[in-house]
Amino acid sequence: MSTPSFVHQAMTITRRDLLRERRSGEVLWVTLPFGAIALLLIPLAIGTDAPMLRRVGPGMFWIIVMLFGVLIAIRQTNAETRAQRDLVALTGLDPAAIFAGRAFASFLLLLVFEVVLGVVTIVLYDISPEGWPIVPLILLLAAAGLSLLGTLAAGIVATGQSATALVPLLVAPLSVPLLLGATQALEALRLGRSSLSWVLMMIIVVLLLAVAGVLSARPLQETA
Repeated sequence: MSTPSFVHQAMTITRRDLLRERRSGEVLWVTLPFGAIALLLIPLAIGTDAPMLRRVGPGMFWIIVMLFGVLIAIRQTNAETRAQRDLVALTGLDPAAIFAGRAFASFLLLLVFEVVLGVVTIVLYDISPEGWPIVPLILLLAAAGLSLLGTLAAGIVATGQSATALVPLLVAPLSVPLLLGATQALEALRLGRSSLSWVLMMIIVVLLLAVAGVLSARPLQETA
């Protein structure tokens, strides 16, 4: 019997995580409403000054996406018990494929999260569609970066309770380039400037996270 390909193994893990999410509804019924409420509370706090809301809207959107996005990506830490992780390891699946599958499932959920919150932001903050052709790329890069970062952090947490303290030290500094790149890229579009440098920075961060996740997948699985 031939060994399943890397892609097949990764998609198996992705389907499992998406099925688990469909059953629990954690993102749809908990994280997403809280994110929308957070966006709703900001205009109540700073007033209804339309020009001000248009200026702060994109920044507030990305802050909410970063804060709640990592929670979405790291949700698998609480959803999967140690026994379940051991069982997956015994199946002989490539740890890198497991990492890729988990990250891709988080990526899809984060895209849904971003799109829904994006619509809420446009309605609440009356944002005009400036430079929208490149916005989907920025959304994809932010979702990819957060999913990789959250999956990597979840793998570290799974190695033991003492590793939980390392998660903020990992997530906080690595999410800053994603947040900075996303906000500054949109700001550059609003001002009619080139956002290429900020997009390239996000691409580099995503690639670094992908390489780090793949290379650390086996050591983290053996340590857990």
